[in-house]
Amino acid sequence: MKFTRWFKTCIVLLFVALVTSGCVNYDVGIQFESPNRGAIVQRIQLDDRLSTFTSGTAQTWLTNIDQRVKRLQGKTQRLSNQEVLATIPFSSGQDLEKKFNQYFSAELAKKIRNKKPLELPKIDSKLQVKQGNFILFERTRLIYDVDLRSLGVTAPDGNVLVNPSSLLELQFSVNAPWGASSSAKNSAVRRDGKRVIWTLQPGQQNHIETAFWMPSPLGIGTVIVIAIVAAGIYFKNQQLPPAAKPAI
Repeated sequence: MKFTRWFKTCIVLLFVALVTSGCVNYDVGIQFESPNRGAIVQRIQLDDRLSTFTSGTAQTWLTNIDQRVKRLQGKTQRLSNQEVLATIPFSSGQDLEKKFNQYFSAELAKKIRNKKPLELPKIDSKLQVKQGNFILFERTRLIYDVDLRSLGVTAPDGNVLVNPSSLLELQFSVNAPWGASSSAKNSAVRRDGKRVIWTLQPGQQNHIETAFWMPSPLGIGTVIVIAIVAAGIYFKNQQLPPAAKPAI
């Protein structure tokens, strides 16, 4: 009984390894257009090797993703038979934090009913979003913690059967109008223009912190209104005739 359970776990974890390595290009990113507008973007590209390994499980997994995206007012686009692009819009920092954590929660995945049950290792993931307004600009700070220790595959005697670092390649990215800083533990960081990309390390706890500035539409709008009102008052005073001097 124990051997059957262990063998089943190995199969599931091997599938995850295939899903997140060379067989599948897996990228989760957060794209900001302004402090109050952006999208969570997940791009998945399957390889022929995954289809030959277990096409049914792969399709079940993609169906589960599609239904989770729709529950969060997002949409998925099939770019091809093997490539999927999922987009979930958000309208504020709080909305981003709520939708991101719901999308990657095990609870939401379990609520999706499929003909075939989807069993995947538990991965704890949490995103925190903190924003501060400084009149013309707004500072956004993201803190992301993801526990990937469950992706390790070991035999009953404790020997490592599959080295997750050699099989898995998980990427998390942030794209902000003016770029972002990069701070991380147990992950490699690289830049691609204004996009910062972190490669997460399977089998470990990963901690990422990043901060960036964006222009505040509300603050800029307020300053423009104040400037227009001040200019109107100034020109009005310039056009008024000088006050008459009192007779002596």
